[in-house]
Amino acid sequence: MTYRAPVKDMLFDIRHLAGIDQIARIPGFEEAGFDTAQAVLEECARFNEEVVAPLNWTGDQQPSRLRGGEVLTTPGFREAYRQYAEGGWQGLQHPTEFGGQGLPKTIGAACGEMLNSANLSFALCPLLTDGAIEALLTAGSDELKATYLHRLVSGEWTGTMNLTEPQAGSDLALVRTRAEPRPDGAYRIFGTKIYITYGEHDMADNIVHLVLARVQGAPEGVKGISLFVVPKFMVDKDGSLGARNDVHCVSIEHKLGIKASPTAVLQYGDKGGAVGYLVGQENRGLEYMFIMMNAARYAVGVQGIAVAERAYQKAVAYARERVQSRPVDGSLAGSAPIIHHPDVKRMLMTMRAYTEGCRAMAAVAAAAYDAAHHHPDGEVRKQNQAFYEFMVPLVKGYSTEMSLEVTSLGVQVHGGMGFIEETGAAQYYRDAKILTIYEGTTAIQANDLVGRKTARDGGQTARAIAAQIEKTEGELARQGSVAAKAVHKRLAAARRAFLDVVDFVAGQTKAAPNAVFAGSVPYLMLAGNLVAGWQLARSLLAAEQLAGQGEDLDFMKAKVATARFYADHILAKAPGIRDSIVEGADSVTAMALEAF
Repeated sequence: MTYRAPVKDMLFDIRHLAGIDQIARIPGFEEAGFDTAQAVLEECARFNEEVVAPLNWTGDQQPSRLRGGEVLTTPGFREAYRQYAEGGWQGLQHPTEFGGQGLPKTIGAACGEMLNSANLSFALCPLLTDGAIEALLTAGSDELKATYLHRLVSGEWTGTMNLTEPQAGSDLALVRTRAEPRPDGAYRIFGTKIYITYGEHDMADNIVHLVLARVQGAPEGVKGISLFVVPKFMVDKDGSLGARNDVHCVSIEHKLGIKASPTAVLQYGDKGGAVGYLVGQENRGLEYMFIMMNAARYAVGVQGIAVAERAYQKAVAYARERVQSRPVDGSLAGSAPIIHHPDVKRMLMTMRAYTEGCRAMAAVAAAAYDAAHHHPDGEVRKQNQAFYEFMVPLVKGYSTEMSLEVTSLGVQVHGGMGFIEETGAAQYYRDAKILTIYEGTTAIQANDLVGRKTARDGGQTARAIAAQIEKTEGELARQGSVAAKAVHKRLAAARRAFLDVVDFVAGQTKAAPNAVFAGSVPYLMLAGNLVAGWQLARSLLAAEQLAGQGEDLDFMKAKVATARFYADHILAKAPGIRDSIVEGADSVTAMALEAF
């Protein structure tokens, strides 16, 4: 079964939820209205369906491999990447000043989903390059920008993030890689970095590593970390590639999933020190790296949506073909395709509703990003920035956790055939697992939501979002259809549950931190569930109105049915999650440590 990009659903979200025509009124985005979005998405779909998606299974069966210090990627990857770069896809949402197309994130995020649905392992290379571009745009010197940005934006070179070390995972205070100043203003870098995605490969001429390290004499902890550009090959003054830098891949990991993506262990400084160039100021590296991490966290959330979509498509195709058992209602005399059976429909609807809900949430978050960075009104920028920052842990945490459930259901729909690798359903399940771990585990996203996004402002942003949701409830009540009334009931109950938890988090984080953080991940899941449900409620409102105008009736009916299912079966969980957070902390911490 081949991948078919859900362009119609993406365009529905971009137009009716994200408001692409409003984004096109922002200076610089005048040419990025709905017609542009449609043209770009359709061409992106064609490229990913025809070129990238066919390599997904190949990559799982023939992963990247290390040979003599060089990584050879999956057969076909190098040529596909060449076409990706030549098509201008790497620069889609980057500034025209550096050779990009300057399109809004609202369009870029949809294209990112397609690339990741087509081939998660392949898509990781451009994803990391995007992060490197963002960091250099924000904190790089004019000289660094001139040397590296055009080549990164074009896709001619690729970028990486180098945070993790054998002793320093999420706790970056433990970073030991060191940087020694040279008389010419550059630095020599010494240390070991692990889990470096596409840290070595054969798809591009150069790899630009962004590396966290400590300058000699820097303060201990995170306040003493600096960020450096360390190219695989040195760049001469005329822009041509020079000598190999002192950074080498010593091994690549053997992983549960995303096997075609080379995850490298990189050694810096075995031959006198890798040459590195400071990004911004000394000891502000973590601040700059968070620019990359925030971009990557959103992108990983989109990966969750992408792999869920691929698993859903495969499960639907199998359910239409697999004949097993008579329908329980006796509607057919003999055995029927399993899509006739109520529980299979429940599983497929769960997969569909989760995926569409998170896609809608991500689209609205992307629109907020565009307004936050480009809107001429400072107050509008400020409000959208607060909303987007609140959304990032939700898009990352909720969408990736849901992808595990969706890909697991994909295996379940296949039954025993799903447990057999040859059918391909298991690959999506294995690939999805990393998404809840890298770029910050779900618990780290939840800590961010509790600390920076809720407790810090006393729940102000969270309550402002709840107020917007309440307005949607009013629209549902006025719409008055059976489906709108049903969704209104569930959405209102979920919002009230959310507000109870916001009050608990804002009021108790300092007084009872263990109680609050015992429920931090459930809070994240409740918030993500609510916002995804809210966006599907908005989609129901739009779909019913469009259906009333006679527009694409089958599609609109499906949107309404999906929103109703989400409300009845997923959003309905919110009040119970509220109870476990507000009233269940004691049972999390009650067990004596020695009793485990």
